[in-house]
Amino acid sequence: MINDSIHTYLQELVSPKPDWVMTLEEHADKNNVPIMESVAIDFMLNQIKIHQPKQILEVGTAIGYSALRMLEASPNSEIITIEKDEQRYKEAIETISKQNKDNKIIVHLGDALDVMQKLQEAEKKFDFIFIDAAKGKYRDFFDIAHQLLNKGGWIVTDNVLFRGYVANPEAAPKRYKNMVKKISEYNQLLSTHPDYITSILPIGDGVMLSYKID
Repeated sequence: MINDSIHTYLQELVSPKPDWVMTLEEHADKNNVPIMESVAIDFMLNQIKIHQPKQILEVGTAIGYSALRMLEASPNSEIITIEKDEQRYKEAIETISKQNKDNKIIVHLGDALDVMQKLQEAEKKFDFIFIDAAKGKYRDFFDIAHQLLNKGGWIVTDNVLFRGYVANPEAAPKRYKNMVKKISEYNQLLSTHPDYITSILPIGDGVMLSYKID
């Protein structure tokens, strides 16, 4: 992981944020809502700006922060996002409606694997998939995401270094050891998968960028 001085330096270089973004970030911080770290999401948004995906799938809506940021980066995109927690789902609906983006962002309430399975059955396809939900299920999310992703599409996965424990699993508290093991296995899978070109960046809590070549 990068040291504090470099992290602070990178934060200072992050693109300026609109007032509504600052308000959402303050709300998330105050209410302990997990959102993507500023340097990490800035990197992801730049990828979206470059590639302008038509269809985006997000696994893990929380309060709608990252979905709105992705739409900001690519206004012509259509986004489907999935949230399991009913209270956060309601917050996301309200947040997205306040920004008048409910015609571009569809929020599904339910277990991500169930919703993704239904999307697959409906033969939905996506150009960009962002995975930021239950870390112990990353492999399960990927197995379906792989089927949903178009060739030439991208999967971005957050928290793949999980506080540095994947590199030093012996230091992980007992309650995290199984999850750390699963994240490490997921990282290995994507890094060696013949259908993907994958890089892991030590920004935020670790961001994985995977490009589907086949």
